Amino acid sequence: MVGRSDAAPAPAGAPALRVGAAGAVVVAVAFGMGRFAFGLTLPDLRTDPALSANGLSDAVVGLIASATFAGFLIGILGTPLLARRAGPRAPTTLGCACGAVGGLVVVVAPHPGVLAAGAVLVGSAAGWVWAPYNDLVAAVAPPERRPGLVAAVATGTSAGLVAVAVVAVAGPGWRTVWAAVGLASAAAAALNLRWTPRVAPAPRGRPRPVWRPLLLPSVYAVGYYVTTTLFFTYAAETLRRGGLPDTAGPALYAVIGVLGLLGLLTGRWSARIGSRRVAASCLGMLAVALGVLGVAGDSWAAALAAAVVFAPGYMIGASIIAVWTSALVPEGSSEAMTAVIAVGALAAVVGPAVVGGLAGSLGLSAVLVALAVLVAVGAAAMAAPGHPRSPRSPERR
Repeated sequence: MVGRSDAAPAPAGAPALRVGAAGAVVVAVAFGMGRFAFGLTLPDLRTDPALSANGLSDAVVGLIASATFAGFLIGILGTPLLARRAGPRAPTTLGCACGAVGGLVVVVAPHPGVLAAGAVLVGSAAGWVWAPYNDLVAAVAPPERRPGLVAAVATGTSAGLVAVAVVAVAGPGWRTVWAAVGLASAAAAALNLRWTPRVAPAPRGRPRPVWRPLLLPSVYAVGYYVTTTLFFTYAAETLRRGGLPDTAGPALYAVIGVLGLLGLLTGRWSARIGSRRVAASCLGMLAVALGVLGVAGDSWAAALAAAVVFAPGYMIGASIIAVWTSALVPEGSSEAMTAVIAVGALAAVVGPAVVGGLAGSLGLSAVLVALAVLVAVGAAAMAAPGHPRSPRSPERR
């Protein structure tokens, strides 16, 4: 069993690369494939008579979407509890299991209630798997290698988005997407158990980290999770309502996945300009993408433009949470990251339900544009001078 992450790490080499690769695969499946499968398959499952004779209403869709992010929040909050008892690898194994079982439950779902239960399990997988890799990476890699590795783990989402887009286009129906999520989760679990070492739980007597520096990252997480949640929940639906073909949604996911590989540069960008400015830039890109989708979701050109702007904002925006919290609270990076993404996940639970309720009266496009404006204002405020400068990544210290 590998020692705790606050012990002297082993020299970077094959163990660190294996942990980074396994983490990238697990995150690719849990985030890139599972977390947003509901939004990708929404146009087809909404009208499937096998689920509902009259189709699923906006309110029901919003509630199911919110429920999936409630599962995400449960995974986030449960991660430190399980990690303290069984070590940080245990939550990643449980997350893969939730993705495997949940995906297969959705495949056989005869009505919206069973669909929601399976989707919640799949949503929880993303909450269980991400934060523990901060500690797993710290156990096998020296400080100067950690920002690059945690960014690589987060950027695994890009490969998952491309994979789920291919399945959506090539498969015979929406249930095929969820079957792929379940099977891929099982395969990711096997790889993770083989390549990721067991790391002992944190000693109970170690000092608690200081949480005050996490206020600004938590505010950022609210804007980040609300915009990305709504974009992925309603992107395919918006394009379908705009008259674009069935392949428009998967194509959007694929473009986001390919361009999202820019997330691998997060550590270098943070070292150059600071994590706060990187985060503000990401919020600005997400706001623009959401606004474009809301205003011109009936145009291929607009859909492509939204994907091109959204991709780096989404992937770098996810990676910067790991890099930023690791730099601010190095003595408790996993706990710090869990706290920040829990705040964002709580906002993500509320967001789809509120939007689903408002869309019926105000229109989906108007709601998306209004939210985009609010997020853009928040991004400008975060980028303005006056905030304390965030610590830079150790890569260039």
